[in-house]
Amino acid sequence: MPGGTVLPSWREGDARAALLEFLDVADDIPPGQRLAVFDNDGTLWCEKPHYPQLDFFAWELHHAVSDRPDLRDVAEYHAVLNGDKAAMAELGIERVATALVALFEGREPEHFEARVRTFFAETRHPATGMQYDEMVYAPMLELLRALEAKGFTNCIVTGGGTEFVRAISRQVYGIEPERVVGTLITYMLTHPDGRPTLVRSDRTQGEINEGGAKVSNIQIALGRRPVLAAGNSPGDAEMLEHANSLDGPSLALLVNHDDAEREYAYQSVAGTFAASEPVEATATRLGWVQVSMRDDWTTVFPSP
Repeated sequence: MPGGTVLPSWREGDARAALLEFLDVADDIPPGQRLAVFDNDGTLWCEKPHYPQLDFFAWELHHAVSDRPDLRDVAEYHAVLNGDKAAMAELGIERVATALVALFEGREPEHFEARVRTFFAETRHPATGMQYDEMVYAPMLELLRALEAKGFTNCIVTGGGTEFVRAISRQVYGIEPERVVGTLITYMLTHPDGRPTLVRSDRTQGEINEGGAKVSNIQIALGRRPVLAAGNSPGDAEMLEHANSLDGPSLALLVNHDDAEREYAYQSVAGTFAASEPVEATATRLGWVQVSMRDDWTTVFPSP
């Protein structure tokens, strides 16, 4: 695979060189071990000014309150409806997320999937006016395709809801829904009219898929260890370290958000815990490949 024909949106530099070197030695990795895992928010698509999933639930909540105005009196919903970040932080992400998940309690998974797809079709990113599923990173899409050409199985390992990402993973990334590992909700099997029907509950199954939970859930859901992992926050650190500590070819890739002109400039943090050090410091200490969106990417989002 000639270097000039892959990763065209990556500028010449250390990051691109490291990726091309990894792709060159990929043939030395047994086919059954060619597994790559990618965080989603902030790694494959834009997570600012809000997580797309939060905007989806806010969109759904606005629809719900038109039929049930009393929902405005629920503290979690009131904070979301008013975009009150301070109130949401005080309530805590897990409490707010649980309340939002409850909007779909008792609904079938097909209904949830249809609502997610409608959201992506009808809404736009508040800052760019682009569709949310257009706010994906072109250089990362190129990396996905380059890995596929080398026989890799690409998977998404996200702190977001599994079903939310599964609804659009094939369309946006070319990744089959069963290869999405995220935060799970529990289901209940009911028998209305005598037929078995699966419906959503208002409870998560286990903890939010962040930090060490990502490593555990990779094993549970995928059954093998990745040789490449990409992320952008301390919530991905254990996953990157897990992949990069193998004998033989492996790679940990950290995306740094330092491009205020074309995207956003910020230091990524974990959603559910306080890290002991900035993730960039972790990456430097452990020798991960760090990507500067400003310096390493010729473009951020795909051309229309």
